[in-house]
Amino acid sequence: MRIGVTGHMNLTADTMPLVYAEIARKITATGDTDEVVGVSCIARGADSVFAQAVLDAGGRLEVVLPSRNYRERKVKPDHAPLFDELLKRAESVRVMDFDDAGADAYGAANEALVESCDRLIAVWDGQAGERSGTGSVVALARERGLPVEVVWPEGAARG
Repeated sequence: MRIGVTGHMNLTADTMPLVYAEIARKITATGDTDEVVGVSCIARGADSVFAQAVLDAGGRLEVVLPSRNYRERKVKPDHAPLFDELLKRAESVRVMDFDDAGADAYGAANEALVESCDRLIAVWDGQAGERSGTGSVVALARERGLPVEVVWPEGAARG
């Protein structure tokens, strides 16, 4: 089972464990967790929480990076240790053919993620948002007929 993730980067500190617990429950519900492959861009927030939950459940991680300079340009110092650890633990890393991170690179990464999964978990508050944001990835997945499971636990909030 290949499960992708999209979600908000700006989850509050109190929201992270709520989201982790819900994602972990969904992964465990698949049955054979060692057959789960999680596909994530490992950005701050939902993507990294998902990646950690997949690995903790015994699944495998595949990473999709939007650009060659994503780590240097977009990963903030406080997220870098977790980003680097998840990248190191990934079974494979796919880098989109863009030098610079930006809307087109994010769109390509989102497209690659949606195309490579059997289902999508969306850590999403239901707001449409910007062009390459969570709402647009949910719309793309639904347009392609990919099952989408929205995770937004009681008490979840964005910072």
